Amino acid sequence: MNLIRLFVFILVLLFIHPGNCVQAQQSKSSGVQDTTRFDRDYALEATMLGYFAKDGSRNPVLRANKGDRVRIKITNGELMTHDISLEKMGIKSKTIMEKGASTSIIFKADQSDTYFCSVPGHRAAGMVGNFEVVEGAISDVTIAGRLPEKNGQPLNLNFEAGTLKDWTATGDAFVNPVFSADPSPVHEKEMHIGLEGKHFISSGGTTNYKLTGTLTSVPFKVTQPFAAFRVSGGALQDTRVELVLAGFDSVIFHITGQGRATLQPAVVDLQPYLNKEIFIRIIDNETGISQIPYIPNDKWAHINFDDFMFYPSRPEFPNELKQKDIIILPPLDPVLHAGLSGTEAAKVMTLPKGFKITLAAAEPEIIRPISFTTDARGRLWVVEGHTYPVPAPEGQGKDRILIFEDTNGDGTLDKRKVFAEGLNLVSGIEVGMGGVWLGAAPYLLFIPMDAKNDKPAGPVQKLLDGWGLDDTHEVLNNLRWGPDGWLYGTHGVFTHSNVGKPGATDAQRTKINAGVWRFHPVTQQFEVFAEGSSNPWGIDFNDYGHPFITVCVIPHMYHVIQGARYQRQAGEHFNPYTFDDIKTIADHVHWVGERGPHAGNFRSASAGGGHAHAGAMIYLGGDTWPKEYRNEIFMNNINGARLNIDHFERAGSGYAATHKNDFLAMNDSWSQWLNMKYDPSGSVYAIDWYDKNQCHSPNPDVHNKTMGRIFKITHENDKWVQVDLSKATDMELVNYQLNNNDWYVRQARTILQERGPNKKVHKALKEMLANNPDVTRKLRAMWALHVTKGFTEKELTDLLAHENEYVRSWAIQLLAEGRKVSPETLKRFTALAQSDSSALVRLYLTSAMLRLEPGQRWDVMNELVQKAQDKDDHNLPLMVWYAAEPLAALDMKRFMEMAEKSKFPKFLPYTIQRVAALGTEDSKKALKELNERLGKSDSHENHESRMLIGKVLEK
Repeated sequence: MNLIRLFVFILVLLFIHPGNCVQAQQSKSSGVQDTTRFDRDYALEATMLGYFAKDGSRNPVLRANKGDRVRIKITNGELMTHDISLEKMGIKSKTIMEKGASTSIIFKADQSDTYFCSVPGHRAAGMVGNFEVVEGAISDVTIAGRLPEKNGQPLNLNFEAGTLKDWTATGDAFVNPVFSADPSPVHEKEMHIGLEGKHFISSGGTTNYKLTGTLTSVPFKVTQPFAAFRVSGGALQDTRVELVLAGFDSVIFHITGQGRATLQPAVVDLQPYLNKEIFIRIIDNETGISQIPYIPNDKWAHINFDDFMFYPSRPEFPNELKQKDIIILPPLDPVLHAGLSGTEAAKVMTLPKGFKITLAAAEPEIIRPISFTTDARGRLWVVEGHTYPVPAPEGQGKDRILIFEDTNGDGTLDKRKVFAEGLNLVSGIEVGMGGVWLGAAPYLLFIPMDAKNDKPAGPVQKLLDGWGLDDTHEVLNNLRWGPDGWLYGTHGVFTHSNVGKPGATDAQRTKINAGVWRFHPVTQQFEVFAEGSSNPWGIDFNDYGHPFITVCVIPHMYHVIQGARYQRQAGEHFNPYTFDDIKTIADHVHWVGERGPHAGNFRSASAGGGHAHAGAMIYLGGDTWPKEYRNEIFMNNINGARLNIDHFERAGSGYAATHKNDFLAMNDSWSQWLNMKYDPSGSVYAIDWYDKNQCHSPNPDVHNKTMGRIFKITHENDKWVQVDLSKATDMELVNYQLNNNDWYVRQARTILQERGPNKKVHKALKEMLANNPDVTRKLRAMWALHVTKGFTEKELTDLLAHENEYVRSWAIQLLAEGRKVSPETLKRFTALAQSDSSALVRLYLTSAMLRLEPGQRWDVMNELVQKAQDKDDHNLPLMVWYAAEPLAALDMKRFMEMAEKSKFPKFLPYTIQRVAALGTEDSKKALKELNERLGKSDSHENHESRMLIGKVLEK
């Protein structure tokens, strides 16, 4: 779904307006109004971009003499949680939230230190600076500059003439740009400009930001090695100052403002251009006009300039503006349309050659489609999410399930039924195994189905409860049958769930707050398959049965490994000994700029559109679409209103993902596709929430309540078909495992699972496994045998010797499914760990170990830690650590001996931390003995490990 989290956060990062800028002023006690005496009194404005002084300097160096009594006061410049802390001294202010709120720290200057914001993620975002204890007087005096001259006369490059003498203006931004007041009449009244002399120029300030134009100086000779000028305004590509080499029109220096009003000096090294002519060009080509209905215009779409001077040596300014400190935003993406009818919306979309898009259904026939699936007849089962974002009281839900069907192949869903209504906060749906499965926090629900009449065959059943409601767009979602017969789903990071069967005790429950979970429809067992990420709102499986998720805010693409722990947007992993987590497989993100993902929204069309993704479809829809799309993953980019595609390549034990050209552009800012699925013909259906507000909000009035669409994408080769696999014989269902359209494969497998064990089915599937030359067909046979209980342990164990790594890997996973294996199977696992050439097999062995009791893992883990070929693998070093780490509590010395043999660089340091966490006298003694052993070697790695041992023993 990913209706973007934290609308306020977007506004903060995109369109920050400073509040009362408070100068980082230094004064003796005579300048302080407080009765308390401070030798140094500093005041800063706090924003996510940093701490700012009144003179505009970002994270300024704060200085004091040893022994000084110092106060650092911060005032919140935005609606965001901030504080200020000193790292070495361990001092922390109270936390402030409201814009304009203040807090401070007071201390004696005994040592230099680092000041920072302790709110998670804020230091990394740039809220950090230095405090220095210095000797002698603290002064900011700099050398004097001089104006450039032409024909023996100083040029009006500081605008003290009060006119545009020596300048030429184009456009309307610089028609009347000279101002002499501070605060300026074209800036907000609380903004401090800090002009030099009596005048400065602005291309419109925050009042006339829509104006555009350029201002160009006359050429002049470079007679000094350095220059400086003052600049402020938007940190935007199209609001900038350029120094240009005359006669060549080549830009030798450029800089923007940093999204603040206060003029700051920028220093330019002109030594390579001495005695050459240059000119100044001040550019404002940014209107700031937002084409996104609910995003305000950017008032920082302007540039301010003053006081160009030459200097004989490099001048030093305490508030110098440096390019490396500015995080520049690209121009806003053009958005062609908004608020279209369903028919118009389909017409304006851009698709590849050979494809077309059809409006299959629209309001009022479908409203707020939040999730959907297809059944064995190719019909669409769609959830209307009327309750979102606020759950209704028990029994008062407004959500419903609709069944749509195209009866004549014209692309229109002309038949519509209501299956169920009165449901509450439904966020995911799947059909099969005798009924309808619903994610509806705080429950996982099951509705038994009368398939003949498309009606419920009994009351709604609550299979699981305890699903959190903290953030109602990050609840359990995107239900999908896995190849192993489990029902998979995803879950967001800001919702905290403690899942179990109704009435279960806390000890019988499982916690999840980000990741992938699964539920078995027969055994009704629930488990977390993998944890971490942000707010995944899409999961699908490739031709080899490997799952992938698409996520938001953090990098978007993850290959999901059983038992893995992935990079989190927030919070901590449940296991405190995780130490590190697995990162994205993508070599790219879909946003541009360095301010962070939110700032790239609506400015990132060139990279894919933005950070928010919904839906995941790995296209396996048959032969009618061009081959270039098969096994590629499609996801909707909500901010970018386009379908992104990533391409997978095997890399070591897993995959690497690269960006392909976007498949489709909606060209409509209200478009919000939440998922896509292919059908029996190979065509693709997509549900569109369609809402001008793209962000999640707990306020129900923010979201549109009357709109929704379903679209169908077809290729010119697609042939509409009518099918009903529920009427197929068992052998026909077996044969469907060979179909090139995975829709048939998945539907047929689920029906076979529901029908249960069948000897004829098992015989045919085993023949397919043994004789079909295509490994993907062998895997399909394996999965169908597994879900119909057609495998013995011996048959699976025999497959551990199969020539294909995918077959061996899946044999490992299926053997460990019940969390127990026989001693003979465990010996085979150990042999594979020792000698198998496949990193994929070793990855599956590691996942299997995570499912077994720790005491059974020793032999396999002892082999895996010594695989030097895996030390740089994307997954294995951490996966091996996750599986091995519990052994420390079983036999500390044996575990440390294993760590000393490990070829993974971080395994030994992690082991030192893990053993230290035991906190016993024996663990301290063991670490000291390890330190002595390591001391006999001069290797750099051992030196670092010894330093770590010393550090942990000091605690």
